[in-house]
Amino acid sequence: MIKLMLVDDHAVLRDGLKNIIEMEPDMEVIAEAENGNEAIAKVEEVLPDVILMDINIPEKNGIEATSVIKQLYPAVKILILTMYDHDEYFMSAIREGADGYLLKDAPSQHVVDAIRAVANGQSVIHPAMTKKFLGFQQRGAEPAVAEKTDSTLTAREKDVLLCLVKGMNNKEIAQNLYISDKTVKIHVSNIFKKLGVKSRSQVVIYAVQNQLVPLV
Repeated sequence: MIKLMLVDDHAVLRDGLKNIIEMEPDMEVIAEAENGNEAIAKVEEVLPDVILMDINIPEKNGIEATSVIKQLYPAVKILILTMYDHDEYFMSAIREGADGYLLKDAPSQHVVDAIRAVANGQSVIHPAMTKKFLGFQQRGAEPAVAEKTDSTLTAREKDVLLCLVKGMNNKEIAQNLYISDKTVKIHVSNIFKKLGVKSRSQVVIYAVQNQLVPLV
């Protein structure tokens, strides 16, 4: 069962999301919050698997709350669900460790699928934001991921990185590369450390920035 927390200052939107989510047999909403500080406090109380986080919320905004929660509880997955398709919000959310970024115009089934994906260790980026990011890069903007340390990857780590970019979870990577799940976890941890990233979404962005995936 995927345990979820909804963070949005509009009760009607939270109710709508809750109704959609609780129609799924493998999902349960265990907490709600209407501002960033309340969200941070409730994470400690209920420890959800996935948080659906709006950006424009009172006190601490969604990006600030994401930053704090990811520092304190890195295993908790955070899926941004917002109406804002601005480059700066997207980049900031990913930089602070968000595991996905969806716009509120996404169909209900896409939201449900995205919840399952991030709960399973994958990253999700709304197609409109991917296009914006590519344009952002082509304009020569500053990278979204923090300055890297010595990021030389081994050949096997590069193989794992490409699998991450393709959206594979650890089990799928293990099957694809004929290695154990434990070995995959070690490689993923090393990749995160070498690239200075906090989430799989940041790995995707790093790969784009360094032309590991086509800029189309």
